Amino acid sequence: RRGFGCRDFNARERGETGTVFELASVSKQFTAMIIMMLRREGKLDYGDSLRKFIPELPYTGITVRHLLNHTSGLPDYQALMDQHWDKSRIAGNDDNIEYLVRYHPSVLFLPGEKFDYSNTGYMLLATIAERASGMDFVDMMNARILQPLGMLATGIRTRKQKHAMANVAWGHIYARGKQRFVPADSFPEFNYTIWLGNRKGPGRVSSTTSDLLRWDRALHDSKLVDQKSMNEALMPATLRNGEKSFYGFGWYLQDDPVLGKIIFHTGDNPGYKTIIMRFPDVDKTFILLNNNEHPRFDDIVAKVRALLKTETM
Repeated sequence: RRGFGCRDFNARERGETGTVFELASVSKQFTAMIIMMLRREGKLDYGDSLRKFIPELPYTGITVRHLLNHTSGLPDYQALMDQHWDKSRIAGNDDNIEYLVRYHPSVLFLPGEKFDYSNTGYMLLATIAERASGMDFVDMMNARILQPLGMLATGIRTRKQKHAMANVAWGHIYARGKQRFVPADSFPEFNYTIWLGNRKGPGRVSSTTSDLLRWDRALHDSKLVDQKSMNEALMPATLRNGEKSFYGFGWYLQDDPVLGKIIFHTGDNPGYKTIIMRFPDVDKTFILLNNNEHPRFDDIVAKVRALLKTETM
């Protein structure tokens, strides 16, 4: 474990191993796990219709499984909200759903026809979890995953809560005109992280590398669901034409001739780039959390992967 650079470039405060980063879409694996746990308890099933839990939505033929593996064909709620929402207010899932009902943008394709990464799907999964369990999604995350695993630095936090913390890594973008890093939310086009600040499901989990290692070990040791459930979550989706889409429930799926299975997810929010990459066949895990959209991020990931391959051969 190492910390590099600054968690706050203006204050020149250094990043440390305990620094808390926004995970962005790495959050989706936690949403998927909540759904998996509720399924194990019989409160929902992967084949259940979206409208069983959110009947006000006008979209038919979409199942929980379609939402999990990004094959629903649902339109982008964020683009819809960007067009119509009053950005002086902070939107949550109920607001997003209300606008999907009110404006009813068309589906992109038939459910199961293709893979198309969908933040809408994971936003709706959080609402499904709430309606199936009768519990707030944030409270559920804390009670069912974070507290039992000792992930005490991890949470779904409001902007106010993050500002009250002393060890948050704030997202930065390099401004060429100023020749320095500036806070990402100083760019108006990136303010959606503020006015969509109450959304749940597709993002908003913040964490540390240490807590993500606890998460990795819990998955490895089947602490939250049994291995059969995990195996199902890591199966590629089968599309209508019989082809495979290599995304499971909150995880991208790959195979490597040396390292074996690779299970990973990336995250990308204004100023942040994140990844957790797991190699279960050789029991290795790589976690990289970044708060300045560093241009060498992908190069670093590739070099670490090559190093692991060399070490394994």
